[in-house]
Amino acid sequence: MDQNQKKPSFRMLLLTALISGLTCFLVAALLINIFERKQEGNHKVVRVVDLDDTITNPAVWGENYPQQYEDYLKTADMKQTMYGGSEALPQIPTDQDPRNVVSKSKLETIPQLKRMWAGYAFATDFREERGHAYMLTDQIHTKRQDVGQPGTCIHCHASTYTAMKKLGDGDLESGFHALNKMTYDEAKMHVNSPVACIDCHDPETMALRVTRPAFMEGIAKIKAMEGIENYEVNTMATRQEMRSYVCGQCHVEYYFRGDEKTLTYPWTKGLTVDDAYAHYEDSGFKDWTHAETGAPMLKAQHPEFELWSQGKHARRGVSCSDCHMPYKRVGGKKVSDHQVRSPLLSINNACQTCHRIPEEELLEWTQSIQTKHRHLVDLALDSLVDLIDDLKAAQVSGLQNERLESARQFQRKASFYVDYVEAENSSGFHASQETARILAESINFSRLGQLELVNKANPEAE
Repeated sequence: MDQNQKKPSFRMLLLTALISGLTCFLVAALLINIFERKQEGNHKVVRVVDLDDTITNPAVWGENYPQQYEDYLKTADMKQTMYGGSEALPQIPTDQDPRNVVSKSKLETIPQLKRMWAGYAFATDFREERGHAYMLTDQIHTKRQDVGQPGTCIHCHASTYTAMKKLGDGDLESGFHALNKMTYDEAKMHVNSPVACIDCHDPETMALRVTRPAFMEGIAKIKAMEGIENYEVNTMATRQEMRSYVCGQCHVEYYFRGDEKTLTYPWTKGLTVDDAYAHYEDSGFKDWTHAETGAPMLKAQHPEFELWSQGKHARRGVSCSDCHMPYKRVGGKKVSDHQVRSPLLSINNACQTCHRIPEEELLEWTQSIQTKHRHLVDLALDSLVDLIDDLKAAQVSGLQNERLESARQFQRKASFYVDYVEAENSSGFHASQETARILAESINFSRLGQLELVNKANPEAE
């Protein structure tokens, strides 16, 4: 046998050594990286400042939690998706309105809204929703304030927890009722920022907490229907539930009950639009009288929590925060992204954690749902305007008032159903089948109202 065949060549020995050395280096680098990430993950929060229930300024909280505060500041970013978000429009500041940037008017892009809300403050000013950074200033300077707003409105647009505690001499419930009784101009003097850290977190433990008494009362009613009596959300909810409940404090349908304008969620019968409407019917509540038809009207707010609860994500235990504040890695730490925004602006973190589908495909799928939804909304709004026109014509023709009442009731219901969906910020995505059903119901109520007018005008047709 040849001598060269018995012994490995020098070149082969050198290659083997290089491969072994590189492998050892990579393994060592990996182990060092893992060690460093573990150390970062075990790193305790450095408490630069002591926090308590009196500190509302998020910048102070940010000294202890700089990453979360940096993300929170980014809620000022204005970015539009196909059917959501907002586009920054320049505005010349005035003494009455110092804003130099506003969002687009929805009354211009969806003209049917003016007819739907005729006689109500929203018919004067309603714009694309901006991020949390603008929630207070946009409400203070909306033209809706020209007709006057109750202090109750400020609950979902400001950091009110400390204000309520002060007004109630330490009792949250008493302070809540004190704030409800005020005018908006009075209430705004007691707050100084949009929703902030203190509204969702315990300052000592940073545990999530609910700070709005209206939600505490409302969710207790829902749990009672599930067989859970005396439910206390802050002691009985799981952490995953709290990742939705802290959002549900404000992203809900609500109304102002009684002369004291008490903020109330219409949840005595359940969380569907049908349950809410039945609640309003039982209580005889109305928001305003329609200026064109005289119908007793309801204004839906922003029922994201309710519609999310009817969707597939809620059924699978996916929380609001999982999608709108998804976890992300900062070094070795996992933090919740406090730039609260549409999942479509962060598909990688918000969607692809569960859906192993290309980003372009997820975006196309979502936009397809929202495009179909937009078409149905327009059909429902057009149907409602048709009913309003027919009611006006019937009044002009001299049809007796009592014979118009049943058609007005159909207008009330059709309007509330389409408004419930239009006011909700997911553009149909939270519960696509449920929102399609609601819009179909609205269209049907409008057409039934028109038929009612035909029958009343022509008794022989009944």
